[in-house]
Amino acid sequence: MVVLYLLISVLLIILLTAKLKVHPFVALLLVAICYGIAVGMPLNQIIDSVNIGFGNTLGGIGMIIILGVIIGAFLENSGGAYALAEKVLKFTGKKKIPFAMGLIGWFVSIPVFADSGFMLLAPLNKSLSKKAGISLSGTAIALALGLTAAHTLVPPTPGPIAAAHYLNADLGLVMLLGIPISFFALMMGLIFVKKVVSKTYIDPDPKITDAEITERLKNAPSAFKSTIPIIVPIILIVIKSLVTSVFGYKTDDYESFPTFIKIILFLGEPFIALLIGCFLSLTLPKKLNRDMFSTSGWIGKALLGASSILLITGAGGIFGQVLRDSGIATTLGETLSNINISIWLPFLLAASIKTAQGSSTVALVTTASILAPMMSSLGFETELQKAMVVIAIGAGSSVVSHANDSFFWVVTRLSGMDVKMGYRFHSIGTFILGTSAALLLFILYLILA
Repeated sequence: MVVLYLLISVLLIILLTAKLKVHPFVALLLVAICYGIAVGMPLNQIIDSVNIGFGNTLGGIGMIIILGVIIGAFLENSGGAYALAEKVLKFTGKKKIPFAMGLIGWFVSIPVFADSGFMLLAPLNKSLSKKAGISLSGTAIALALGLTAAHTLVPPTPGPIAAAHYLNADLGLVMLLGIPISFFALMMGLIFVKKVVSKTYIDPDPKITDAEITERLKNAPSAFKSTIPIIVPIILIVIKSLVTSVFGYKTDDYESFPTFIKIILFLGEPFIALLIGCFLSLTLPKKLNRDMFSTSGWIGKALLGASSILLITGAGGIFGQVLRDSGIATTLGETLSNINISIWLPFLLAASIKTAQGSSTVALVTTASILAPMMSSLGFETELQKAMVVIAIGAGSSVVSHANDSFFWVVTRLSGMDVKMGYRFHSIGTFILGTSAALLLFILYLILA
C-alpha cells in the first residue's frame, strides 16, 4: 500500500502544479502531510519529519544555492559568463554544446555534489545557450545527467565510497568499472537530449537581449578571469575530497590532524569554497559600486530569485523525509531482497529506494547495508563481483529523479521548466542513464564474472 500511496502522491503533485498551477512549495508540503497520514504515521512523527526534512535539506544545500546564485549574478552582470561562453563556443561549435556541458558536469561531479555543481555551472550553461541561440532545455539536462552519472557511479563521491565500504569492495576496481560505465551511460543520456529534449525550446535568459549582451561584452573581464570564481571552489573541494578519501583524514579524528590539514578541510567545505568564489567574483566588474550590493542591485535581485528555489528545494526535502520515515525503503528492501535475480537485484533494489525517497546517497547506503550480510548467499564473492554490485547499486540510485529529489527542483527551477517538463526530460533522462549503466554492467557481468 505504501508504494500505491507513493504513486498517488506523485500524480497529485503533477496535477496540483501542472494543471491547477499551485505553487510547488504548497503542493509538496500538502502531499507530504497527506501521504504521512494515509500510511498511518503518528501525527507527531509527521511534524518531526517536516521540520527535519526542511531543515536538513536547506542546512545541506541552502547556503550553497545562495552563494552559487551570487556568483552567477556577478558572472552574468559583469559580462564574464558571456566572455567565457564565447571562448567555449570557439572550441565546441554550437551543435556540440550539450555534449560539452554533459562532459563538464561529469568531471565536476566526481568530487563535487551534483546540486553544488549545477549551481556553479548554471551561469555558464545559460550564457552558452544564449550565445549559441539554442534551447536551454537540452544543455541543462545534459549538464544534470553528467553530474548525476559521476555522482552515483564514480568514487570519491561519498555514495559509491560508502557502498564500497559496506560491501568490502576494492575501491580501485569500483573506479575502473565506474568511469567507463558512467561515461557510456552519459552518452546514452545525451542521445536522448539530442533527439527529444532539445526539440522543446526554452529561452536561456528571456530578460536580456542580444544588444545588451554585446554591451556587457564591451566591459567584460577576460574568459580566464571569469573562470576563477568557478574553478577555485571546485579545486578546493577536490583537494578536500582527496585528503579525506585517499589520505584517510576523516572528520571524526579532527582534533589530531595537523594544522594545514584542518585548513584544507575548512577551505574545501562546499559553502566555504563557494564563499571564496563569491569574493573572487567581486574582481569581475571593472569597478565596484554600492548599488551592486543593495536590495535592488545585483545581489538583491539574485537573492530574490533564490528564495523560490530555496523554498521548493526545502519542500522537496520534506517530501523525501516523510517517505523515508514512513519505512518505504525498508518495505521495498525486504520485498526485493527475497528475489535472487543475479546482478539485477542490487540495481532494482537501489532504483526502488531512490525513486521512493529521493536521495541517491541514501539509496546507495541503504541498499549496500541491506545486501552486505547476504553477499555470499547471493553468489557475490570475488573482488570483481563485489565491485560490480557497487556499480549496480550506483546505477539504480540514479533511477528515477523526480519531485522528492531536491536536485530535481534545482534543475527545473534554474532552467525555467515546469513540473510536467521536468518529468518528461529530467526524470526520463535519469531513467535512461541508470538503465544504460545497468545494461552494460550486465553484459560485463556475463563475460567477466
